[in-house]
Amino acid sequence: MIRFLQTPGPIKKIVLGGLLTIVCVLMAITLIPGFGSSNFLPNAATRGVVATVSGEEISTNAVERQAKQLLNQQFPKGGPQASSLLPYFAQRAYENLVSEKVLLVEAQKMGLKATDDDVRQYLRRGQLGQELFPNGTFIGERDYEDFVSRNFNLTVPQFEELVKEDILINKLRDLVASSATVTDAEVRKQFEKQNTKVKFDYAVIKKDDVLKSIHPADTELKAFYDRNKNTYVNSIPERRQLKYVVIDNGRMLAQTQISPDELKSYYNEHRDQYLVPEQVNVRHILIKTPLPGADGKIDPKAVDTARAKAQDVLKQVKAGGNFADLAKKYSDDPGSAKNGGSYGWIGKGRMVPEFEKAAFSLPKGGTSELVQTSYGFHIIHVDDKQDSHVKPLDEVKSQIEPLLKQQKASQASQQETEQLLSDARNTGSLEKAAAKKGLQVITTDFVDSKALLPGIGSDPQFMSTAFAQEQNAPPDQAKLHQGYAIYQVTAIKPPSTPTFDEIRGRVEQEFKNERATQLLSQKTQELSDRAKSAHDLKKAAKELGAAYKTSDFVPPDGQVPDIGSMTGSAAVAFTLKPG
Repeated sequence: MIRFLQTPGPIKKIVLGGLLTIVCVLMAITLIPGFGSSNFLPNAATRGVVATVSGEEISTNAVERQAKQLLNQQFPKGGPQASSLLPYFAQRAYENLVSEKVLLVEAQKMGLKATDDDVRQYLRRGQLGQELFPNGTFIGERDYEDFVSRNFNLTVPQFEELVKEDILINKLRDLVASSATVTDAEVRKQFEKQNTKVKFDYAVIKKDDVLKSIHPADTELKAFYDRNKNTYVNSIPERRQLKYVVIDNGRMLAQTQISPDELKSYYNEHRDQYLVPEQVNVRHILIKTPLPGADGKIDPKAVDTARAKAQDVLKQVKAGGNFADLAKKYSDDPGSAKNGGSYGWIGKGRMVPEFEKAAFSLPKGGTSELVQTSYGFHIIHVDDKQDSHVKPLDEVKSQIEPLLKQQKASQASQQETEQLLSDARNTGSLEKAAAKKGLQVITTDFVDSKALLPGIGSDPQFMSTAFAQEQNAPPDQAKLHQGYAIYQVTAIKPPSTPTFDEIRGRVEQEFKNERATQLLSQKTQELSDRAKSAHDLKKAAKELGAAYKTSDFVPPDGQVPDIGSMTGSAAVAFTLKPG
């Protein structure tokens, strides 16, 4: 900003159309012959790279992944129609990825950077903020790794690399979107506006204090009611009298027992749910290699330097050095280095292929030679291994039993509901049918559709069903949050206009609010007039019983007690001269 203020003449920025034209002309985009929406399918014979943008590759897998995301967004329930449209979404995904890669390469050429702090802020403020920073606190490295693996099937470095690409593209778009030509004077004016602070005196007349001073007579309230009678026409909604029986799943659940044979049968039918895949408890030391430059190439000297460093660390490991201590000292993976290089238990599919192959081929206690991946050189150590196995019944019994109890209780509730409804209709009496099963019939007063009902509480879906039923129609059933209800509508009162006595409290409140608004306006104007006349706000406030206060120095977007945001009517303070 200081440099802007010191530079004479207009400040020129990039114009969107010009930038995109230059990018499209100068960018080297190579398309793979034979690729197109018509021959892109998940089982396509030709897989691999479908385009390169200045050396940056776009893979078939990337197109497929984004195509499926677009398809699922459009058709979340799937279906044959959705499957047939996959080639169309593949073409869209392909075009999107090429456009994004063009912007990414241009952002890198312009020297735009995405720092680790940018990544943290992006994740904190973005769509994943609630998941990764609940109540503003980070969930921790281990939970973060699990979240990324479970939801994106990526490692944390892979995921954060994609996040950085998004950040770079957004930075470029923000730069383009803010394109304009501005003068020094305009920049200076905006700078002064944003950085000016003001301190001021003010008087406060609170509406609550005015309300307390209003004591209307009945004649005033009656006149107000008559004057606004149209407001109250049919303001009492339709009300109904109901009787019903609640069949509660909780009662059924308490009575339900699960036998050992039922547990065993369920376990045998669902053994695949309790399969624990092969896992390794692994540590690593990463010596990073540089990313490709703008030309898509990696500096071979830098790679050799990284390899030599990794070889030196490996020698120390083989010489008996403590792996965890060496990881803390040398590893370029900050997420695991502080934990002695530990990733904990990992299954297949979580790490890059080269890392995974080495880790799962090592014996317990084994250490790898150098393993090269796109991130650099890894030294991998396996602390422990676990073969694929099915959890025994005793271990999962506590998971199965409540599930089976819930299923049986739900079935029992449904059966009892159907039997009770049949008995009530056959006998013509809900009371007799309920008495046979020892259940209570609840009868309400006249209630509207938003009422809280005994034994049910708030259930808009049930009330909607009950308010669509005819008076004295045969008993019917409805689903509740906690089970079922057998109900009957015994009486209906249509919408009506209340008398003055029925809504006197409401009329009084509305009268007082209207009068308070009028008095507040009058008092505020009187306060302003007196303050201007005497050139003394403090004196005028005291005469009218208003609170007199002084603010701190506040900026244009600041907050002031009893006033709120300075962006509203209080912004006038920035236009006044001292005194």
